[in-house]
Amino acid sequence: MKASETATPTMPAGLVERLRPDRTALVLIDLSNDFVHPQGKAAVVGGRDVSHARRVLPAVARLAGAARAAGAVVIHCQHTTLPGGASDSPVWHDARSRASYSAEDICLDGSWGQAIVDELTPEPVDHVVKKYRYGGFGGTNLELVLRSLGHDSVICCGVSTNVCVDTTAREAFAREFYVTIPSDACASWDMGLHAAALATAERRFARVVTVEDILAAWA
Repeated sequence: MKASETATPTMPAGLVERLRPDRTALVLIDLSNDFVHPQGKAAVVGGRDVSHARRVLPAVARLAGAARAAGAVVIHCQHTTLPGGASDSPVWHDARSRASYSAEDICLDGSWGQAIVDELTPEPVDHVVKKYRYGGFGGTNLELVLRSLGHDSVICCGVSTNVCVDTTAREAFAREFYVTIPSDACASWDMGLHAAALATAERRFARVVTVEDILAAWA
């Protein structure tokens, strides 16, 4: 076993190599005003409790700062609805019309609601990828950016754990990326679904760790 793969009391085995900064991208998913701000559409129109999402923002901010300092890439996946229904298919519209705690025009392109929350404002070195469905890969340039940078490992965090984080993580795994999910940098409006999604991920397609585990790997 390589020295870098030896487990310590505070770090799962193999995490240092898995999260080597030159191969890793921190993917921040849907941390936009409409999803996590008390005045966003999820809260105001959908009646969603965004307190769980608000609580993880400091942890995500710590991760983003540490990623930049270590030399890892930070990518903001920004949910987007195009004006005039240009991004709506009948299937998508049907699903969104039945979605709990949401709005059909959530994160309208160019709006305040689409913008990343102030706590996580993208830095000039970051990348921003607009996405139009739950996952960060379908119909976007996320894979192009990752492949072009030579990265094969992603850390997925943000909201909601059981929908957009889960979908993006599964899509990454299906494209042969190593996937890591920090449990305390993700949230859902239903934390029971959060826990169930992480339990499935850990057993099938990702490593589920803590923010402190990642920070230790980058120390």
